[in-house]
Amino acid sequence: MENRKDIWSYKEGLLQCLIMMNSWKMISGQLHYSIPEEVHKGSFVGNVVKDLGIDGKQPVDHGLRIIPNSGTIQYFELNSNSGHLQTCERIDREEICGRGEKCVLKFQILAESKLKLYVTEIEIMDINDNAPSFLSIGWELKISETSIPGSQFFLPEAQDPDLGTNSIQHYQLTGSNHFSLEVQSSQNGARSAKLLLEKSLDREEQSVYDLILTAFDGGEPIRTGTLQIHIFVLDANDNVPVFSQSIYEVNVKENMPKGSTVATVTALDMDEGINGEVKYSFQKITKKDSQKFMLNSTTGEIILVGSLDFEISSSYEFEVQAMDGGGLSDRSKVVILVSDLNDNAPELAVTFVINSVPENSPAGTVIAILNAQDRDSGENGEVKCTIPSNLPFRLKKTMDSFYSLETDRALDREQLPTYAITVTAVDDGAPPLSTSVVISLQVLDTNDNPPQFVESKYTSYLLENNPKGASAFSLTASDPDWEENARITYSIVDNQMRDPPLSSYLSINSETGTVYALSSLDYEEIQEIQFQVKAQDGGSPPLSSNVSVTLFILDQNDNVPEILYPSPPADGSTGIELAPRSSEAGYLVTKVVAVDADSGQNAWLSYQLIRATEPGLFTVGLHTGEIRTARLFLEKDALKQILVVLVKDNGQPPLSASVTLTVVLADSIPEVLSDLSNISAPVGPQSDLTFYLVIAVAFVSCLFFAFLLVLLAIRLHRWRNSKLLESGSVHFSGVPVSQFVGMDGVRAFLQSYCHTISLTRDSRKSHCNFHEENCSSTLTNQPLSCGGSDPILACGDLNLKNDEQILVKVS
Repeated sequence: MENRKDIWSYKEGLLQCLIMMNSWKMISGQLHYSIPEEVHKGSFVGNVVKDLGIDGKQPVDHGLRIIPNSGTIQYFELNSNSGHLQTCERIDREEICGRGEKCVLKFQILAESKLKLYVTEIEIMDINDNAPSFLSIGWELKISETSIPGSQFFLPEAQDPDLGTNSIQHYQLTGSNHFSLEVQSSQNGARSAKLLLEKSLDREEQSVYDLILTAFDGGEPIRTGTLQIHIFVLDANDNVPVFSQSIYEVNVKENMPKGSTVATVTALDMDEGINGEVKYSFQKITKKDSQKFMLNSTTGEIILVGSLDFEISSSYEFEVQAMDGGGLSDRSKVVILVSDLNDNAPELAVTFVINSVPENSPAGTVIAILNAQDRDSGENGEVKCTIPSNLPFRLKKTMDSFYSLETDRALDREQLPTYAITVTAVDDGAPPLSTSVVISLQVLDTNDNPPQFVESKYTSYLLENNPKGASAFSLTASDPDWEENARITYSIVDNQMRDPPLSSYLSINSETGTVYALSSLDYEEIQEIQFQVKAQDGGSPPLSSNVSVTLFILDQNDNVPEILYPSPPADGSTGIELAPRSSEAGYLVTKVVAVDADSGQNAWLSYQLIRATEPGLFTVGLHTGEIRTARLFLEKDALKQILVVLVKDNGQPPLSASVTLTVVLADSIPEVLSDLSNISAPVGPQSDLTFYLVIAVAFVSCLFFAFLLVLLAIRLHRWRNSKLLESGSVHFSGVPVSQFVGMDGVRAFLQSYCHTISLTRDSRKSHCNFHEENCSSTLTNQPLSCGGSDPILACGDLNLKNDEQILVKVS
């Protein structure tokens, strides 16, 4: 117990000494530390944060972590607070590295903030923690009494897994002066002892010798191991067993099944009887090797009882002793070489991975870091990692067995939002073995696509007189982005110069893109509305696009035809047209002029004579509105013809207006005047307006009559056409026909002659005033401009029943 305390005190002192003496170093991204084995858990190894030059920050801020080798025990850990590298498991150099001269543990430290790997090597220094030991506590040796001094006998070799001076340095034999030791050193530094006979033996004097063989190592403190040797003195045995080979070397495959015979050793002894019987036994074999192989002591067959693994041990070496019944023996070395097979698939470990990356990440963005290893050796342990070639990624070998999975080009979430990247590690064995891992990666959306409308421009139609809030049309834009980046809002781009503003006519639903009419539209005011609709996504910054929209207002038959000529008089009387009795069939009497504020077929007008005093006497042009005679006038035809003309548009349903005309049949003005007395004035309710009009007409007629008298007196002597005065008749051959324009609702009178006959009844004898006026009028309702011309006076006795004023318009 006290000895063990001294050993641990020695270990702790040695640990502190080694930590102070072994400084760290970084060469090409490597850290190197040295610690002794068997240190306590949590022992300080090195200050990684300081050695990497990242003082001032916690290790967690840099994402520092250890990436262990797959399939191995993790002996070290990083203190998350101090950044110190410390032990977390018991470290036994002999268990980890066996008899290897140098024991180095390698692993990687990953700095996630820099995506950089640092190869870390920790050399495990040997301490004298193992004492020399023998496979058994006792050993029996038979020596013939005839053996001469100087004869040598093999002794078991002590085992010490420590290295160097901590291993076996010398042996000591005690118990008898008949024997001594001869210690030999091999090329690898191992020491073995042989028993040397110093004096002749006499079985009858002493038949048994008890000796103690002690093995010493060179550690501090020195450790020892002992073996009790029992020597039996035999009678004479003059032939020594001899092996057929001094070295047996065999090659076996690592997949050899248990129970198979690995090799057979053979030794011959020329003696007879018990002195010629040979027994085989293992010598100079480690404890681990003795658990894998069994030796048949009679036949010399070496049988496999454990499992071979080239990755654990590629060769085994031990000695076999053949001893006869007389105690004579011989030894032969057995070397078993294990052939490697491709029995280990590559091990692929993901040491660092990110599960999502923005689609605008540049090429070379690290997605994952992988470690590919194969426990096999040679070509069987050569590993190559690959990924499918059709993916936008690449594998880049960084150091040793580490690979970096990076983006090869820019990603596009709209093409493929997720990736399942299969990384395959394949070795070069025959047949090759492989291992695969799948790395799932989600591509995060960025606002890199503006909204796009289905069409480049939109055209829609809306019937006028629409109800307020009616839906005019809908448009849709799409955005291949995701979530908020694809949320589209619609708005109307209004022209600030427009008067009235567009917002007074239309509005748009910002979510659905449906355009509504805010007011009832009138085709006669607005025929089309041109504007732009803007679609904007919800990204940051937002992207948008515009599209041109033309909204045509469709005409509705909502306007009644308007009759321009003849214009209805304000007093409710009808216009009078004059038709000579001598007119032939087809004579143009007058023309009804009408317009319609609608358009298209809603403005196509047709004229129809719906009532006439004498049917068949007049016709109306269906599309021209011209009133013409259908035949020659007869004596029986009434002087006064009442015509009602209907003007109808082509809308659905059609709208119409009517006008009443009075046509007077006469060949001359005196005839008109003489027959006017027979024309009854229309009977209707009297009104104050009629009274005032009669007074006004009478007054104007008196003035006009006086003017005619003066004018007639002046021109009587100049009048050359005495026949006209004598006959009292006037012909209308010189009267020009009315001229007008009537195409598609545009009608304007260019020239007309107005003949006004004012008739008053003041006494028995009526006075007749007649004057001719040259008038011009347009559809803009401008006042008539009349100029005086040569008056024509015709007087006669007219008997009027009532005071009347008759306006006769001769076209």
